[in-house]
Amino acid sequence: MTTTQDAPKFERSVPKPVFTDAEAGAREFPDSNSRRYNYYKPQKRKQSHYEDVTVDVQPDPRHYLTQGWLYGFADGRGGYPLDWTVLKAWGSDQPSPERGPGSGGMIVKEWPATGWHEFRDPNEEWELTLYRYNSNVVRQVTQNVEAAKASKAFEQWNANWVRFVEQHIGAWMHVDHGLGLYLYANANRRAPTNMHNNAISVNSMHRIRAAQDLALYNLTLSEELEGFDGSAHLETWNNDPAWQGVRDLAEQLTAIDDWCEAIFAANIVFEPLVGELFRSQLVQQAAPRNGDFVTPTVIGAAEYDFAERDLRYTTAMFELLTNDREFAGHNKAILTDWASTWTTKSLAAARALQPLWSQPDAKPPRFEDGLDRVKSRFSGIVVSLGLEEPKELAQ
Repeated sequence: MTTTQDAPKFERSVPKPVFTDAEAGAREFPDSNSRRYNYYKPQKRKQSHYEDVTVDVQPDPRHYLTQGWLYGFADGRGGYPLDWTVLKAWGSDQPSPERGPGSGGMIVKEWPATGWHEFRDPNEEWELTLYRYNSNVVRQVTQNVEAAKASKAFEQWNANWVRFVEQHIGAWMHVDHGLGLYLYANANRRAPTNMHNNAISVNSMHRIRAAQDLALYNLTLSEELEGFDGSAHLETWNNDPAWQGVRDLAEQLTAIDDWCEAIFAANIVFEPLVGELFRSQLVQQAAPRNGDFVTPTVIGAAEYDFAERDLRYTTAMFELLTNDREFAGHNKAILTDWASTWTTKSLAAARALQPLWSQPDAKPPRFEDGLDRVKSRFSGIVVSLGLEEPKELAQ
C-alpha cells in the first residue's frame, strides 16, 4: 500500500531567470552609491539642498532634453523661448539640438547650454523656504497687531494720523497686489530656467503677502478705531493727484512684455526710488512721531523683503548678464537704456508724492532729504552692476 509520502514529487516547469547585466542598476559606476546628483556643477565646493531640488528641474533641449520640447504654442514655438527677452547669455545664439527620427533625439557631443543656467539664487529659495519664511513673517506681524490691540495702542493715534493711514497706507496695497499678480507672476512664466522661476515666483509671493498684510491691517483698524474708513484707500488710489503718478507707473510696469525689463524696472529702479521712499523715508519716519509704533512693523516686514531678499537675487541675476563672456556689451547697452527710461518715470512718480510729507501733524524729515537718500542707494545698486549712473538721476 502506497501513501502520499511515497508518491513521486511533481516539479513544475518554471522559466529560470537569466541575468544579462542589461537590467536597471546592474552595472556599477564610480558614483553608483552616491547620494547626490552630479548632472550640474555646484556653485560652491559641495552641492546644496537648494541646488538638488531646483537646478534643471525645468527641462531644456539645450541642456538634456534631447527629444525636444514636450509641449508648444500655437505658433510652433515650444517651451521657454529665449527671445522672450532681448538680453542674452552665452550660447543663446546657438541653435537648439535637432530632433532625430522617431521619438528619440540626436545626441550632441557638446550641449549648447546657455549662460542662463548659471544663475543661482543667493537666497536659495524653493518651496519649503517659501512657506517657512512667509509663515514666520505673518506670525510675527499678527502677534504685533494682537499685542497692540490688547494694549489699546491704536487709541494713542491722533485724528490726523488716522486719516493718513486709512487713505495712504491703504493705497500702497494696490501697488503690491498689482505688481505681485501681474508683473512678477508673468515674468516667472517667461524666465528660461527653474532657478529664475523659483526666485521670481517667491518675489511675487512677497508682494501678494504684503498686500494681504495691509488689507488685514485695514480690517483690524476698521474694528478698533471708531470712524476709521476702511474703503478710503480706494478713493485715494483712484483720484488723489498725489497718487496718480505711482498708479500710472505701476500700470506701465505691469504692461512690460520683456520679462528681464520687468524685473529690472521694478526691482532695480522702481523699488529704491519709489517703494523705499514711501515706506522708509515717509511711513517709518512719520509713524512713531505720531504715536504709531504698530504700522512700522507691518511696513517693515515688506521693506526687508524688497530691499534685501528680492534685491539680492536680482543683482545676482543681472551681474551674470553684465559680465557675460559673450554678450556683456550687448546687455549693458540695453540695461543702460532701461535704467534711463524708468529712472525718469520713477522720479516723476516720486515727486508727485511730495504733498504726503506735509499731512501728518508731526512731520517726517524733509522730502528732498529722503529723495536724496534713495537716489544715493539707487546709484550704488546701478554702479554695482557695472552700469553708469543714469544722468536722469540729477532731475
